[in-house]
Amino acid sequence: MANRDVLSTLLIEIETEMKDQALWSQEPPARSAFASTVPFYADTMAFTDWLQWVFVVRFRELLEGGHPLPDKSAVHPMAEEMFRDLSQETDALLNLIAAFDRELSGD
Repeated sequence: MANRDVLSTLLIEIETEMKDQALWSQEPPARSAFASTVPFYADTMAFTDWLQWVFVVRFRELLEGGHPLPDKSAVHPMAEEMFRDLSQETDALLNLIAAFDRELSGD
């Protein structure tokens, strides 16, 4: 079972790293962008926006509300692919996402 405190800390670290790498937006995507049914909302927003406005926000809500958590996470492979062409140094962020996947998945 995933440690909620570890997951909360990892979300804070993901946010901090995104801010450090100028990947954190002040403005959310258009409201309509959240209606996507495609994985990672790839048809309506950039992956970094999905990571910030969907992944981080929803997991914070689950953790803070004491709600059940999914038993698996596999965001890291998508993050690796999507960060490949970014000019920012993303190794630290990728490591945090991988750590989150492992903790949630019990690996």
